[in-house]
Amino acid sequence: MPISRHVPISRRRLSMAIAIGGVATAALGLATAAEAPSPPSQDPLLGTRVKLKAKWTGQGSLSRSIPILVMAGHADSQNMHGSGTSGAAVDVYGARPMDPRMRDELFWNLKVRDAIVQQGRERGLNIKAYTPPALTIRNGDHPSTNWSVGKRHVRKGGYAFEIHFDAYGKDGYGSGLIPAIHRHPNGLDESLAASFGRYPIRFRGGLGAPRRGISILEIGKLEGRLEQRLRSATTREATLNAIARRVNDALLKGMAPFPPTAVSSKPDGDGNDPPGKGRQTSSADE
Repeated sequence: MPISRHVPISRRRLSMAIAIGGVATAALGLATAAEAPSPPSQDPLLGTRVKLKAKWTGQGSLSRSIPILVMAGHADSQNMHGSGTSGAAVDVYGARPMDPRMRDELFWNLKVRDAIVQQGRERGLNIKAYTPPALTIRNGDHPSTNWSVGKRHVRKGGYAFEIHFDAYGKDGYGSGLIPAIHRHPNGLDESLAASFGRYPIRFRGGLGAPRRGISILEIGKLEGRLEQRLRSATTREATLNAIARRVNDALLKGMAPFPPTAVSSKPDGDGNDPPGKGRQTSSADE
């Protein structure tokens, strides 16, 4: 993504921009927005969806036990070409970066990744995160990069995807999934694309991660209401949780259903079930 110029702006204009972006936050429940059906080109939580033509369809439900690896895009390419977007708040409105060591995109990629993994484990997924040992690894094929670790994970039969935020303004396309190349898209690809949007398989001729079997999930353009909700301390946690829930909902939908649970009819003691038995639910009922 191109490196945008830092444009200074007054604190008053920045405050006004944040206030405008947050007007709808109180009226819009983030959990509801994450679960509601979304129009083709605009999402109530994530903003613009990708509008590029993509004809692929993922097929085949994967096992619930499949190992899933989630990585933060640009986690090993800071201070390099392709280090991610700084976001509209920093580049357009002059806000301070969330962390001076990295671009804002990576900061939010990491936060979203961690929320996805935490929720996924709570919901029974075989899911984990990976963090490279350094923010800058100039050789993309070094064994410790996202690309190399993700490639090895996929070759062992797992599913790997990177979290990204797209560029703001006209340089970005919006939320959506870019599926891995050199394999037919599967049920997880299809379910994530149905929830977030669908990029062409060979987007921009084939990006580094998809060429190595790793799908890319663009959460949304780092601008507007989405960025303001992430930056605001009052809405940040709810926003991260809503995004993570949508991702995990999609992952679960792309997997084979849980096998039916055997129910014992054997009486307990005097032949009567204890009060409340049979009304309890488990994660298998979600």
